[in-house]
Amino acid sequence: MARAIWSGAVSFGLVTIPVALYGATHDHTVHFNQFERGTSDRIRYQRVNERTGDEVEYSDIVKGHDVGGGEYVVVEQEELDDIAPGRSRTIDIDTFVDLDEIDPVYFQKSYWLGPAKSEYARPYRLLVRAMAKTGKAGIATFVMRGKQYLTAIRADGDLLALETLYFADEIRDPADVLDELPTGDRAKPKEVAMATSLIESMSGPWKPEDYRDTYTTKVEKLMRAKKAGKKTVSAEEPPEATEVVNLMEALRRSVEGTRKKTADLSDLSKADLDKQAKALGITGRSKMKRADLEKAVRKAS
Repeated sequence: MARAIWSGAVSFGLVTIPVALYGATHDHTVHFNQFERGTSDRIRYQRVNERTGDEVEYSDIVKGHDVGGGEYVVVEQEELDDIAPGRSRTIDIDTFVDLDEIDPVYFQKSYWLGPAKSEYARPYRLLVRAMAKTGKAGIATFVMRGKQYLTAIRADGDLLALETLYFADEIRDPADVLDELPTGDRAKPKEVAMATSLIESMSGPWKPEDYRDTYTTKVEKLMRAKKAGKKTVSAEEPPEATEVVNLMEALRRSVEGTRKKTADLSDLSKADLDKQAKALGITGRSKMKRADLEKAVRKAS
């Protein structure tokens, strides 16, 4: 059972609900230690006094802010905690907005919000139900681990999810960071129509379970191969950019290729169709005739 990483209360109007915050995601990245090349010596990092060269205990370290001219203002963590809004223990919902109004560029990280104790379940579930019915997200700020966060609280099934958001001044203007902005001739109507057709032919329901981190799997395979003294196989080179003069032809062939994949269903046996239907999550397969299975797979694909 995961431990709460923060506890406090959600407040809106005159209603205050004690809650606990939990991480909604976990990192499955393969992590590495560092070694000096040609040796088995680990690389270690130490907190060292740059003047004396002596290692410093963590408890003896304080924060300092550069105010210019080589001068620093030193502050203790307790001083930062004292000025935190709500003493870092309240998520004050300022307003409710339509969730689809929030540009995805603002989303940062997801958390689960649960009732702190069983006696708070009733007001908690009331808030979940009301937010689900209205399709709104509560916009709030709170402080966690010495940093203030802008958040969007939303209903997710029977729970509340908290999404940390970037502040407006943290979003970069594309004109300031892109080396090249899209300029020149606009897309031709035929190209737009063909691209739209390709998007529609490739469209389907969002099924996150269909996607896997294949790179992490390959890294793990590389580790096993190296341990066993085997050779490793390099990945294929990325495809070359489509030339503008071949754009329409590339779109046409893409659409035809997608349609052909669907058309090939007519060559499959009922057993193969049933396997595809199962993978697509189609229910009631045992009662379907072959034609019904093909129709259901085409629709789901």
